[in-house]
Amino acid sequence: MPQSLAINSDYKRSLLNSLELFKGVQPNDVHELLQRCDRKDLAAGELLLSPGAKNEHVFIVLSGSLNIHVGSVDTPVLATMDVGACVGEMSIIEDRDPSAFVIGAEESHLLLIHQSVLWEMVNASHEFAKNLLIVLSERVRSHNRVIADSFGELKKFERHATTDALTSLANRHAMREMFPAAIELCLEKDKPIAMMMIDVDNFKQFNDMFGHIAGDRALSAVSKILKSQFRPNDLLVRYGGDEFAVLLPGANKEQALVVGERVRIAVGGKTGDGSDSLIKIPVNISMGVAELANTGNLDTLTRDADAALYRAKNAGRNAVSD
Repeated sequence: MPQSLAINSDYKRSLLNSLELFKGVQPNDVHELLQRCDRKDLAAGELLLSPGAKNEHVFIVLSGSLNIHVGSVDTPVLATMDVGACVGEMSIIEDRDPSAFVIGAEESHLLLIHQSVLWEMVNASHEFAKNLLIVLSERVRSHNRVIADSFGELKKFERHATTDALTSLANRHAMREMFPAAIELCLEKDKPIAMMMIDVDNFKQFNDMFGHIAGDRALSAVSKILKSQFRPNDLLVRYGGDEFAVLLPGANKEQALVVGERVRIAVGGKTGDGSDSLIKIPVNISMGVAELANTGNLDTLTRDADAALYRAKNAGRNAVSD
């Protein structure tokens, strides 16, 4: 059980000045209030605060240290609170459950200030009120840093989840978000929209003959040429394996066929004539083109473009079909 806190007058001032909430506080201003505080021994690994458990105290570390964890007690230590530091003040100020787990990093001795006594200390001492404001400001800055770091990690994760590592193109996951939005916009503006499915011809045989490293270089070379051939507002993704998909907002099927033929020639020429340093072995592509029907959607458009691609392959490959 917590015991009553007693502080001898000989070291009262030096002890208070070592605690971040009591720096510069006159002992006489808070002497009686301190007598109403408790103290607590916390074992190493013992849980002090946790989300979902109401807290009514500010805890000040008199000896030992506390570890802060966010999310669960198994996550890495976010911060360690050493002698003089306090925890629990944010949950009292915000009148909500703690947002983190606080655990004894080692055997520790704590000063407990009940929330009712805390507000009396604020009224009794200007220095105490100022120190509390400084602590709260630092907590907010610390939380903002954590949020910023977490947001950065989240964006990195999202970027990796929607970007193909080999070609740096958007991947199939990104396609499921990007393409429907573009389709909806064209439908709202009553504009046509076409889609191309592109496949590298005989890519399995290419890999078997020259190896997967050469295959990766070929895909990378093709992707660079494709990026150079389409408009900035065209949406190009690596659909999977040796297959690419392109959405052409504002283009009808006839226009897309013209673009497809130009792209087909560009890929076959630039990968085969030695002008591209990445690969000098000729690589050809087949392309299927489809235009969105009045009652169509991404699934039907993809199905139609894929069917056109198979027709191009059945026609002998290195061709564009609708």
